[in-house]
Amino acid sequence: MVHLSDIQIAQAKQLLHIKDIAKKLDVLEDDLEMYGKYKAKLPLSLIDDKKIEKNNLVLVTALTPTPAGEGKTTVSIGLTEGLNKIGKQATVVLREPSLGPVFGIKGGAAGGGYSQVVPMEDINLHFTGDFSAVEKANNLLSALIDNNIQSKANNLNIDPRTILWKRVIDMNDRSLREITIGLGGTANGIPRQDGFNITAASEVMAILCMASNLENLKERLGNIFIGFTFDNKPVFAKDLEAENAMAILLKDAIKPNLVQTLEENPAIIHGGPFANIAQGTNTIIATKIGLSLSNYVVTEAGFGADLGAEKFLNIKSQFANLNPKCVVLVATIRALRHHGGSKQEEYNTPNLERVQEGFKNLEKHIENIRKFNIEPVVAINSFVSDSEEEVNFVIAKCASLGVEAVVSEGWAKGGEGTKNLAKAVVNVVDNKATQYKPLYNWNQPVTEKIEKIAKEIYGAKNVEYSKQAQLNLRRIDRLGFNNFAICMAKTQKSFSDNEFLIGRPEGFTVTVREIEIAAGAQFIIPILGKMMRMPGLPTNPASENMTIDNNGVISGLS
Repeated sequence: MVHLSDIQIAQAKQLLHIKDIAKKLDVLEDDLEMYGKYKAKLPLSLIDDKKIEKNNLVLVTALTPTPAGEGKTTVSIGLTEGLNKIGKQATVVLREPSLGPVFGIKGGAAGGGYSQVVPMEDINLHFTGDFSAVEKANNLLSALIDNNIQSKANNLNIDPRTILWKRVIDMNDRSLREITIGLGGTANGIPRQDGFNITAASEVMAILCMASNLENLKERLGNIFIGFTFDNKPVFAKDLEAENAMAILLKDAIKPNLVQTLEENPAIIHGGPFANIAQGTNTIIATKIGLSLSNYVVTEAGFGADLGAEKFLNIKSQFANLNPKCVVLVATIRALRHHGGSKQEEYNTPNLERVQEGFKNLEKHIENIRKFNIEPVVAINSFVSDSEEEVNFVIAKCASLGVEAVVSEGWAKGGEGTKNLAKAVVNVVDNKATQYKPLYNWNQPVTEKIEKIAKEIYGAKNVEYSKQAQLNLRRIDRLGFNNFAICMAKTQKSFSDNEFLIGRPEGFTVTVREIEIAAGAQFIIPILGKMMRMPGLPTNPASENMTIDNNGVISGLS
């Protein structure tokens, strides 16, 4: 039997014209800004708060993942196909892939098998230029900062040693983490230490995902905190009159993108922050447009539920007044083996004892979701190496906790393989088992909010603050940012800040190394452990397996 790759499956699909996908949402062709035949921008005027209240939001998250990921995007797309198969009008709303992971480890992030969004190559590559716009807006602010330092007139007296703003590029490039700029003489600027983050980690990306409209976007961009003057006064992007020019660069990027699934259902894709260093969810605007146009919206949050889902529920849902009706926890047997102690070379080898031990990780995530007063459904993302006894154990163990666990076969069968999962989700929604409430109030003290997450979500016993973090806390207080949300930056590989503590660690201490301020996004970022905002490429990057032929046909994306 010949197994087709993800890209071969995607390329074999005859796509519908995007105007026909829009019709399924009752969106007029005149409302579309088309990017060719298969992609279009949607206007913000489609948001309808009255419809949003009546429709159903389903969040897809996961247990603590293995390095390869557990297939949240594949399950999100498959669940959307399954919901449509059982007669529900459903749209999937996702983040845009970053080129860094695409060319690094993942090789693609548009779903997999027969649960994909298409055109797959476009979505994985430059798409409609949103990431490029974020990058340019970010780097315009960097250029304005350095130009102001260089200028004799209109100089804000910025102390270069205090500048917190970094440049960005949408690529994994460890050599750009720390650089020196302004060398080569007085005409080239003032020498200072600088660095690059990956574009997904830019505060501009976070702001794009939090903004409610263009005016709000502009206000948030103006509130970006840059650093201090020599007189120790705070400097913001609005002091450089940067917000209008930055918003101009983002005037198209603020509009969500409409594409389709392999089964010709609508898919909205917009924004792309990482969940271990930012909020890890698509834009509020995209989610609200989806909820204005569909009875069911399926969306996902990055990495494990301790990262993306925690931020979705405490930051995005609180700010945007969203009301998730169900959370789908994606689990794989191989991840349970991993958390039970299996080595990477043993991930595909059945081992019931490892799965039983690894279940403790999934059980903690189930407990965490219920802390938000939401009832979860567990989706067992199926792999050929799963044994029947391992799967049956997970189903039975979840049932003992009052949670339905369903095998999801979206990768192999598309919507036909996820109908049971769709029915389980609808059952939770229809029974009104969920009455969402956030874990903390934004107005609580900063340390109280941090410790609430660390102790209740991660299971930490203590939280320690480095001297740098203590200085940062005093700065936050002085600047009046105590009522911001908390956006933890932490390894995705463990509940703790130590990536090697797998399973369900207990009795550990998390250390807050430093705390960054994202004043425009309205959250502060405690950085735990050794987190960094510019990844490096692996020894054998995915890019090495990619080719393009004389007809422009791409191979190797997956």
